[in-house]
Amino acid sequence: MIRRDYDVVVVGSGAGGGTVAQELAPLVKDGVRVLVLEQGPRLADAEFTGRELEMADALYEDGGAFLTSDGAMTLAFGRALGGSTVVYTGTSLVAPERVIRGWAVPGLEHADVARRSAKFAAQNDVHLLEPDLINDNNRLFVEGCRAAGLAAEQFPLNVKGCKGSSLCNLGCPNAAKMGTARVQLPAAQSAGVQIVTRAEVLSIRDHALSVVVRAGREGEKGAPSEWEPGQYEVRARVVVVAGGAVGSPALLLRSGFGSRLPALGAGFTCHPAHILVAEHERPITNDVGHPKSYYLDRAAAEGYVLETCMYFPFTTAKNLTGFGPAHGALMRAFPRLQMILVLACDKAVPGNRVGVDRAGKPVVHYRFTPQTVEALVRATRTSAKIFFAAGALRVHAPSADPPLIERRDAGRVDALVAARHFRTGKVSVSAAHLMGGCAMGSVGEVARSVTDAWGRVHGVPWLRVADASLFPDSLEINPYLTIMALADRVAEGIRSEARDLLGAGDVRS
Repeated sequence: MIRRDYDVVVVGSGAGGGTVAQELAPLVKDGVRVLVLEQGPRLADAEFTGRELEMADALYEDGGAFLTSDGAMTLAFGRALGGSTVVYTGTSLVAPERVIRGWAVPGLEHADVARRSAKFAAQNDVHLLEPDLINDNNRLFVEGCRAAGLAAEQFPLNVKGCKGSSLCNLGCPNAAKMGTARVQLPAAQSAGVQIVTRAEVLSIRDHALSVVVRAGREGEKGAPSEWEPGQYEVRARVVVVAGGAVGSPALLLRSGFGSRLPALGAGFTCHPAHILVAEHERPITNDVGHPKSYYLDRAAAEGYVLETCMYFPFTTAKNLTGFGPAHGALMRAFPRLQMILVLACDKAVPGNRVGVDRAGKPVVHYRFTPQTVEALVRATRTSAKIFFAAGALRVHAPSADPPLIERRDAGRVDALVAARHFRTGKVSVSAAHLMGGCAMGSVGEVARSVTDAWGRVHGVPWLRVADASLFPDSLEINPYLTIMALADRVAEGIRSEARDLLGAGDVRS
């Protein structure tokens, strides 16, 4: 066992961990030793090839197919330096005021979240994509919404020099996406923060982390770890857990914190989603250009959000129901397909939670509530109407009977799409907005929360959480800016307590 000593160790390098690393970097000049441990590898720019199966294995946990315990839903989250900011589409929205108010976390105000979100939006070059970069897939969504009496909104995106590869979810091959691996982590490293990849934290006990550093498999993408492979004990005065809504609660549970924190792992939400496709008469530009430029926010009114999307052949094929000639015909129509991603704004309910198995590996228990299914059905009906209003010949809707709705039946969409056709395990559902498990709440309120509004774990002042697991309920929009805002608060809290926690001066600014 090799022993290493630091003042602050950050576990994870995504939107939460990368932000904390950057915001704690000013401490380094005062002699504070800051370390980031990332389970995944560090990829060179040339290794982002855009090839679907190759990049899925290289960038995602379980190749992007981490299954819930009943096998009914896949969860997609990154496993590389930069975490899920490597594989998202760069959509950058500020949390709705009604959602933050509804969370009712004492000491957490929407104005503060919005101010910090604006700071990172500026840092990440967030802007609206220029009109000449909008492809047909997005344009048809806007036109269909307008014809259906709905108002689509444009996503602000954190891209710089986007070349329209449409491969955001496979890691941008043009280095255009401004995730933490492009912005915050290089800034932290240049200020003296140390980053070690391929380093999995097995447990945390009394200021000590048990870490295993692994060598890459033969032929695997990514640089070797900065440390020699082996077992390490890393001692730290402060530990910040930022392993995501699956990784963070699982790490704390297998470290034994569940006995003192009964809410640990509870309150998991994820915006369950599935893809709808529509076939047009002529080819459209769909697999070139930014894939996710517009959305329709019906969260407050009807419990769902629609987003433009364009997925790759394997992912598309997996999401279509059925087999054989009908399935093949739709796939051969790929150049004529328009896509919409429907997302349900699920709620934290008892039973939906993160646990660990006997080996300590994360297990996500999730059931679709009737409210979630109804939201997906309403979203599907609206999407079908948008497709037909945009001129589609037919629409593939997994919760319809039959699942392929022809244009002649466009007036019967409400009758054809129904909750009774949504069969768990038969409809391909996935989620990438993973939230909850270490919920914020009132100070010391261990029955209902894990941390306070500054990510301090109840009763463990040296342990902090800084990622989407802090969300007490679903955010109802894309979460990365909110994660960064909350992580910024966690870092500020550590800096303001540096004298007590680290023996260093107060370095708030």
